[in-house]
Amino acid sequence: MKILIGCDTYPTDVNGAARFAERLAVGLVGRGHEVHVVAPSTVGPVGIEERDGVTVHRVRSVRYPFHEEFRICLPWQIRSQVRAVIERVRPDVVHAQAHFVVGRYVCRSAADLGIPLVATNHFMPENLTDQVPVPVHGRIERFACSLAWRDLARVFRQAGIVTAPTPRATELLATRAGLTGALPISCGIDAEPYAAAAAAAPANDVPRILFVGRLDQEKRVGELIDACASLRAGTPFHLEIVGDGTMREQWKAQVRSRGIADRTTFRGFVSESELLEAYGRCDVFCMPGVAELQSLVTLESMSAGKPVVAADAMALPHLVHPGRNGWLFTPGDVPEFATRIQALLDDPDMRRRMGQASREIVRRHSLDATLDRFEELYRQVCATGGQGRRAA
Repeated sequence: MKILIGCDTYPTDVNGAARFAERLAVGLVGRGHEVHVVAPSTVGPVGIEERDGVTVHRVRSVRYPFHEEFRICLPWQIRSQVRAVIERVRPDVVHAQAHFVVGRYVCRSAADLGIPLVATNHFMPENLTDQVPVPVHGRIERFACSLAWRDLARVFRQAGIVTAPTPRATELLATRAGLTGALPISCGIDAEPYAAAAAAAPANDVPRILFVGRLDQEKRVGELIDACASLRAGTPFHLEIVGDGTMREQWKAQVRSRGIADRTTFRGFVSESELLEAYGRCDVFCMPGVAELQSLVTLESMSAGKPVVAADAMALPHLVHPGRNGWLFTPGDVPEFATRIQALLDDPDMRRRMGQASREIVRRHSLDATLDRFEELYRQVCATGGQGRRAA
């Protein structure tokens, strides 16, 4: 098939949605499909590039002024660019990965041209309210999020099939956007590179605690810092934080004020090989974020055979089974968070047992199964003509 994937974020961007889109595109190429991606340029100008067999059509973008890592597309600049790409490629099926600017015009162009359309949601408004230039809280935040969900529904109702990464994510589409019947399909993962990295890692002199992700407010890394600072006196540990974002300097200052600067490393953005090494050498993975529709980094740590301590929020309970492959804690409850980390640091046998359970759970999230499912959906939406959805 000739498949076009529309993304508002794609590597070299570093985030879960971008990583999933790339794995999907490259995986489909590996199965013999011709795959095109429409995504924002990483530098501004328009261009076409080849990445791992995928043809990536970059549309014009500008740097978001309130976040140094974000690039955004302006509707009046890229509307016609997206339409021109789709008219030139003439794909058998279009798969939108977002409803923002690129995703919006990918959906609209597919609907106008009668091309079957699948849409996948990786979005929660709560992930974006911290990125606006003025504080948004309370009633204003709830109103803004409500508008954002309604906007998502307007765009995705043009799709014949809608998916999201977890049952919790499809439940949100139904309750917040009125989109019923969305299908839960895991982002999937190829576990082998992570398992190999863990097998190659030398034993640590001091247990290592790892976080991977954007350093933005909804990830709540400050709670992890406080939890580590609250561990029992004399407990050996080293905290490794991989990623970058708006809260980096504030959390660095927090590490200093809590007296654990000599036991904490901020790695910033790292290469894929360095990220694999970080997963391989850690002893405990922590995810305190409260707005995770799946959490690809948690899947990656589990693929490396690591126990996980995560917030009991959103889709994380789909991955972390308390007492089996890790522990959940109540978001904001730093003493409980610290207790869960302490238990794992004190008990190497528990870490090994829970790490093995993580590997077993990950088997249900294989990338091959995800690719199988999307191929099936592409055939299905093509056979039915890809008619858009009606409002619930």
